[in-house]
Amino acid sequence: MLSLLISFVFSVSCQNMNESEIDTCINILRNGGIAVIPTDTVYGMVCSALNKEAEGRLYAIKNRSFDKPCIILIRAIKDIELFGITLREETKTVLSKLWPNPVSVILPCNDEAFQYLHRGKCSLAFRIPKSEFLLNFLKQTGPLLAPSANPEGKPPALTITNARSYFGDRVDYYLGNETLTGKPSTLISLSEEGTIKVLRTGAVNTDTLKLK
Repeated sequence: MLSLLISFVFSVSCQNMNESEIDTCINILRNGGIAVIPTDTVYGMVCSALNKEAEGRLYAIKNRSFDKPCIILIRAIKDIELFGITLREETKTVLSKLWPNPVSVILPCNDEAFQYLHRGKCSLAFRIPKSEFLLNFLKQTGPLLAPSANPEGKPPALTITNARSYFGDRVDYYLGNETLTGKPSTLISLSEEGTIKVLRTGAVNTDTLKLK
């Protein structure tokens, strides 16, 4: 059994973002575009996780190594089924205790249809963010590929101005105007047998993960 005690809370709001800006960004993402948006950790460069062409363009813009899969933001545990993954009830129970929170979970994915996402690793990382704004956003866009908004090897963008300096007009839309100084998500793996392994301590300290 796994229980999670969270001492860190980071909340993204839609403060200072008008509905027109949000709607424009959503429509761009629905149509295969690339955007930089505030997430529950840092600014992310996002695109539809179910659009192979957009995914390839995102990798090119970030100059990201093609053998490194990206974290996928989802709205609900059932969204994982969109990626050819069938979850055991025990796994769903674990995930329901972890989420919503800045914890990304790597799950096995052997479906060849999603090789463009798992890059031969046969696993994908998911996160349900702890943010009403993001959950509502994801309801409109569907699952989003969401690596941090920086070229590979550079620090994550803390502001939209910083992100623009990195990517300019290669990104279709920039949303947000706050400075984000959150840590990247904590990363854990969860095997088909239920084995849990902490791979990276981030926004949630691993000491707060109580595994029994």
